[in-house]
Amino acid sequence: MSLLRRWFDPIRSSWFYQKPVRQELLSTEHGLSIYLRLDDVYSYLAVQQLIQLNDILNDELKPLKVIISDTAAEPPNEMTAEEWRDYSLRDAQILAHQHRFGFDNEQPEIPNPEAILQAQTILKNTPLKDQNFLYLLEDVFHMLWQQQYGKLRTLYVMASKHQKEQHLPERQFDHTPVLASYFEIGGRKYHAVDDLLRLTRRLKQQKLLTGNPIFLINHIEWREHLMNDAEELSEIQAMSPELDLYIALEDPLSWLLLAYIKEELADYYDIDLTIYPLNYQGRDLFDWSLATRLSKRAGVKFTPFCRPTEESTINMAKLFYSVPEEQRIDAIYEILEAVWSKGKDLSFPTHFNRIRRELNIDHLTNLDVEEKLKENELLCEMKLQPDFPVLELRLDGKSYVFNSLYRVWMIESIFSNVLEQKYKSDNELEQNQEEKLEDE
Repeated sequence: MSLLRRWFDPIRSSWFYQKPVRQELLSTEHGLSIYLRLDDVYSYLAVQQLIQLNDILNDELKPLKVIISDTAAEPPNEMTAEEWRDYSLRDAQILAHQHRFGFDNEQPEIPNPEAILQAQTILKNTPLKDQNFLYLLEDVFHMLWQQQYGKLRTLYVMASKHQKEQHLPERQFDHTPVLASYFEIGGRKYHAVDDLLRLTRRLKQQKLLTGNPIFLINHIEWREHLMNDAEELSEIQAMSPELDLYIALEDPLSWLLLAYIKEELADYYDIDLTIYPLNYQGRDLFDWSLATRLSKRAGVKFTPFCRPTEESTINMAKLFYSVPEEQRIDAIYEILEAVWSKGKDLSFPTHFNRIRRELNIDHLTNLDVEEKLKENELLCEMKLQPDFPVLELRLDGKSYVFNSLYRVWMIESIFSNVLEQKYKSDNELEQNQEEKLEDE
């Protein structure tokens, strides 16, 4: 690593951390826009929040601009279109269940092309505006995604025969590539579901909302536990939950997630945690200010840091695999903490040797570390996830795979759902036994 980067990164990261959070105001010159695709499942979830959001928008942001695209962006992480479709449908099922969105939980499927064209005609031709248009928009999405094609065709016939295409600035149809629905304001993009709370907090801070935003009703805040009952905790611990975590060592979000899970969840739920470090992914060109805000919200130390290079990640992996297996969770925590909160450069021999002494490593591993990282990456790729870190939770005979800092809440949500199903099954079994005794 260059000497300039080794010294400048910690200074720069300290500056980001110390400056007032969100000091810069978002420009409202172009209002608030939401980008949708009729065949995007995240757009379907997003439109179910628009009426409530529009109702509390300051006049400065009205009318809410709705931009409907007919072009899909390339899937992330080298996924095929089919892999992305399957992933997004499964993920939307989870989000819908957690946050009480309307959704076809039995057999969700992408609307057929003919229905999408009919829906587009309805929305292009309707004279409805503002809140009334948002009601129609939500209804049309429900018809598409719940396969209510008869109702949709009736509306289509009426719209095509009795109405002409409308041209309104707050309602646009274009070819902007959209992978998943997102909001845009002041040149910044916010994922329509994952970033909804972050967006509304920002709007409230700028006094651009007239009421309190109440979205994602079952959202689990950082450092708040969904389960506090001692009996429930004991039952989860007795199930011996296992969590595999695939991390890119140069990715700050991997550090934030690992630290949060280790500090807040692993001991609390007695989770058997296993870490799989990956080959260098080139993820050190991140949004510094966003990562800093996430660290503050998650309560994880994150400054001054020194972004690891590819050489650094190999050395980090050497240290990790040089300690006994039962000590590796503590070891990777110390290694990443040294990088992301103490500004250590592990491609620099002095820093490397200091961490080695702190970890009491007498002999470095003879393992081919680069080959091991490739093996881990192959296992990770088989999970078919669009982002890092990748997590696999095993509990009560079932496996759950998810990804990113945005889904860490799923760990506790899964625990809660498993217990709920267990209690339901136990009650049904007890009732059946009582009925049998009565019959005898």
